[in-house]
Amino acid sequence: MSLHIIKLCVGAETVEDLAQWQAKQMKKRGRPVCGTRMWPKRADDVLAGGSLYWVIKGVVIVRQRIVAIAEVRDDHGLRCGLWLDPKLVRVSPQKRRAFQGWRYLEPTDAPPDLSKRARSSLPEELQRKLVELGAW
Repeated sequence: MSLHIIKLCVGAETVEDLAQWQAKQMKKRGRPVCGTRMWPKRADDVLAGGSLYWVIKGVVIVRQRIVAIAEVRDDHGLRCGLWLDPKLVRVSPQKRRAFQGWRYLEPTDAPPDLSKRARSSLPEELQRKLVELGAW
C-alpha cells in the first residue's frame, strides 16, 4: 500500500517559486531532492507509489512523486533525502495549518490531482483565496 508525505514548502510563495528552486537543484544533482532531519520509518510504503505533497502559504497545491529515499548533504549537513520526480503535479487546493517537519498522508486524505482544464482556468492566488474562504 502506498503512503504519501506532506511537508511545508518554506520560502516559496507560489508553485513557480518551487519550480525555480528545483531547477537550480537539478543542475547540481540531476534531480530535485528535499532534505529532512527525520527518516521515514515506513519508507517501503512511501516508495510504493507515494508522493510529497507541498503546502505553500497554508494550502496543499502541488505534489511530486518520491522516487528514492537516500542520504543527501545540504546546507544543514548529512540528512535524509526525499529524491523527487521533477514533474510538479497540481492538486485540488486543500487548506492546511502549519506544522513542524513532515507528516505521513494517507491516500484517502490526499487531495486529488487537478484536471488540465481546472489548472489553466484559475490563477494560483485566486485558488488560495477560494480555499481560505471555504469555497473550494
